[in-house]
Amino acid sequence: MILKEKIRSFILSNVLVWEDEVEIADDDNIFKLGFVNSLFAMKLLNYIEKEYSIQVDNTEMNISNFSTVNNICSLINKKLN
Repeated sequence: MILKEKIRSFILSNVLVWEDEVEIADDDNIFKLGFVNSLFAMKLLNYIEKEYSIQVDNTEMNISNFSTVNNICSLINKKLN
């Protein structure tokens, strides 16, 4: 499974809304849309660090790094390269 699909799948499995057909585009801000909250951000961080064996630095703990599928993938790719 490609990176964007894995991240999107993780997000969709943790959404706060109870709609069956929630769709998230790569540039949708998942926090502003109300799909997730700040507690999810910590869960997402834990998932990213474990799944990709990376350590996100304190300087990278900016909500914008975790607000969209594209931003999350950019952060992961940056850490892996």
